[in-house]
Amino acid sequence: MKQTTTLDLLSDKVVLYAEDEAGIRNVVVEILEFYFHKVIAVKDGEEALEQFAITPPDVLIFDICLPKTDGLAVIQNIRKNHKNIPVIILSAHAGHEYLWRAVELKITKYLVKPFKKEDLEEALKLCCEELSSHQKSVTLSDTVVYHASKKVAIVNQCECKLSKSESRLLEYMIDNKNKVISFESIEAYLWGYDGDEHSKEAIKALVKELRKKLGKEVIKNIYGLGYSLEL
Repeated sequence: MKQTTTLDLLSDKVVLYAEDEAGIRNVVVEILEFYFHKVIAVKDGEEALEQFAITPPDVLIFDICLPKTDGLAVIQNIRKNHKNIPVIILSAHAGHEYLWRAVELKITKYLVKPFKKEDLEEALKLCCEELSSHQKSVTLSDTVVYHASKKVAIVNQCECKLSKSESRLLEYMIDNKNKVISFESIEAYLWGYDGDEHSKEAIKALVKELRKKLGKEVIKNIYGLGYSLEL
């Protein structure tokens, strides 16, 4: 049996990576693709904000000196509504000005270029710890508890393993609990508007499988709009 490692927690996650130097970007993307479900790589600050709105990521990795809008300014913008998303800074700048700005923005790890692959992996482990601490366990009903770190639901005291897509959708609903979540926002989060392949019917099928495992009362259908997880 394969032993689960800390970085396995990233296997159903999306990372947004912003770096303007193509050579560095290509190398880092190759590393990130080994761990993440999806890697969105952009070359400037404006594009980073656009992609964040299209496909909300689970982890951010940013250079500071990006064209159009610098990395820390982008993170500051994102932090207004997303307080807990882990952020790694990869920068050639080690000056106190940048470090203090990073501290104020609650950065998970600040890596100075050039850095080793092992340094990036250690930073990713810190991101995993943050992600796990935000959702160690969530009580969904009187009979259902979800453990995010293991991607497992305990239903009537029995362990129920969720697929990557199921756990990703459930965690998105937990993050947006007590809100109506539209089909469009779910599609953007899961697949990033990849087209007709991932339609409303595909989302309905995924929700149906979750309900089979967790119980129909956990996820509410909001007719014509989407779904709601009421906690």
